[in-house]
Amino acid sequence: MTQPRIEMKNVRKHYGHNEVVQGVDLKVEDNEVVVLIGPSGAGKSTVLRMMNGLETTTAGEILIDGTDIAKPHVNIDKVREKIGMVFQHFNLFPNLSVLGNVTLAPVELGLMDKAQADQEARHLLDVVGLADKVDARPASLSGGQKQRVAIARALAMHPDIMLFDEPTSALDPEMVGDVLAVMRKLAADGMTMVIVTHEMGFAKEVADRVVFFGDGQILEQGTPTQLFEHPQHERLQSFLEKVLEA
Repeated sequence: MTQPRIEMKNVRKHYGHNEVVQGVDLKVEDNEVVVLIGPSGAGKSTVLRMMNGLETTTAGEILIDGTDIAKPHVNIDKVREKIGMVFQHFNLFPNLSVLGNVTLAPVELGLMDKAQADQEARHLLDVVGLADKVDARPASLSGGQKQRVAIARALAMHPDIMLFDEPTSALDPEMVGDVLAVMRKLAADGMTMVIVTHEMGFAKEVADRVVFFGDGQILEQGTPTQLFEHPQHERLQSFLEKVLEA
C-alpha cells in the first residue's frame, strides 16, 4: 500500500465558538479525483483550504505525502510547491498579460528561466484553449477564459495535486463547459484532484469518489453511482432532490 497523497485525521476548525469543521477524516490516493459536495456553509471550502495551509487547523493532522502541515514548524511553502490551487475568483494580476500571469511564479521562485517559463506557459495556454490570448490583459477576457488562465497558471508550477474551490460558480452558465472540459482532461491524464463543486453532472462523470458534507462533517462518501443513485443519509437524499431538480 502506498501512502495517500492527502490524509486528514480528526481535523477540526473553530472560528470562536463556531466549529465549522468537526472531526473530518479523509484520504486522497494518488491519481484519485475526489469531489466534495454539500450545501453552502457545510465546511467543504474550509477543508480544501486547509489542505494547502491557507486555513490553519484547530486540531488534527493533515498529511501531504506524509508531512503533517498542521504542525507549526513545517515549511508550508515547500509543501505548496506540489499543490496547485484554483479559486472561485480568478485572482489574476490585471497589469500583466496572460503570458505574464502564467510565467510569474515559476520565474520568481527560480524554478525556470524566462525562456523556459515562456515555452511552458505557451504550451499550457494551448492545453486550456487560449493559445491566441498570450498577449491579452485579463480585463479583456471572459470569466471562463480567466478561469482557464488561472488553471494554466497553477499547472505552470508542475503540481502533483490540484485543488479546485468552486471553480465554475462565478461563471455564466455558457462559460462553465469550457472550464469543466479542461478539468476533465486533467482527470483523464491522471492528475490527483480535490474539487469543491455544485456541478453534479460533472461530479458524476469525473469523480472516483464523491464526499458529502453537512454541518462540518462527512455524512456519506462513495462512488458517484453509490451516492447519486443509492444515497443512504437522509440529508444527502434531501440535498440531491433539491439540486437535481434545479
